[in-house]
Amino acid sequence: MKRSVTVLLTALAPVSWGTTYAVTTEFLPADRPLFTGLMRALPAGLVLVALARVLPRGVWWAKAFALGALNIGAFFPLLFVSAYRLPGGMAAVVGSVGPLFVVGLSALLLGQRPAARTLLTGLVAAFGVSLVVLKGAGALDTVGVLAAVASTASMAAGTVLTKKWGRPDGVGPLALTGWQLTAGGLLIAPVAFLVEGAPPALDGRAAGGYLYLALANTAVSYWLWFRGIGRLGATRAGFLGPLSPLTAAVVGWAALGQALTPVQVAGMALAFGATVAGQVGTGGRAGSRTGGRVGSRAGGRAGRRSLFSSAEKTARKDSMDLTGSVLRR
Repeated sequence: MKRSVTVLLTALAPVSWGTTYAVTTEFLPADRPLFTGLMRALPAGLVLVALARVLPRGVWWAKAFALGALNIGAFFPLLFVSAYRLPGGMAAVVGSVGPLFVVGLSALLLGQRPAARTLLTGLVAAFGVSLVVLKGAGALDTVGVLAAVASTASMAAGTVLTKKWGRPDGVGPLALTGWQLTAGGLLIAPVAFLVEGAPPALDGRAAGGYLYLALANTAVSYWLWFRGIGRLGATRAGFLGPLSPLTAAVVGWAALGQALTPVQVAGMALAFGATVAGQVGTGGRAGSRTGGRVGSRAGGRAGRRSLFSSAEKTARKDSMDLTGSVLRR
């Protein structure tokens, strides 16, 4: 398949994720963030597990549930709380503070010193977010903003731990994603029933919204995303991440009549520009394993230099990839 077609198909994932906010407010029952998170996670997870046909083994049962709790179990409900309470474009842009969480957690848990470019672009993105949040017309919902920030922090922690733990031998990203979605859905279910009570009665509009979230917005989109990463590389695919908040803002403006002030538009442009700039020039696609094998076989000083150089390049690339990966949702 031609690279341009692969890019277009991969781009459908963040575009779909950007429609989450509009679907939530326009199609789904009001004030049901836990039930909505459950309906998005569990059906999609079961579909992906069935497709992958691989289950966790040993310690990976605990790791899958830990990652599922951070990436899905906490992230989805908090995301939908913000979606119910904030305009879509604003809720999505608040998520762009994720790179700062990733940089800090990477230094703490992975021992990765952030590159100056990564830190700078993260700070610029956060400044752009502040323009959107602090200069917006009208009063902002405090709970919505805090939920958006908390969901981003949860996803950042899950992303860093995913990088730290890697994947079991012979297990692809599709299976790992299915484990997390299923685990996250199972964790959400009892809390949803305790807090929100019995599931609401669904009309055709709500049923269609949940079907879209579970299949197109989650199962298919995640499959396209991981397929694209495999063919394009994580860095190149990361360039498509800003399509998610951009889609949310455009849909909110064009379809829902959500007004944006000039200062907000400037803040969004600044945040998006910083995100894209952070993806440029992040190094080659060579993995650390290849570099390590080449270095060890070469032997001598030249081999050691090759090994160390490859490791340093990979560490810098990993730091940038982690920064971009949080923004894909």
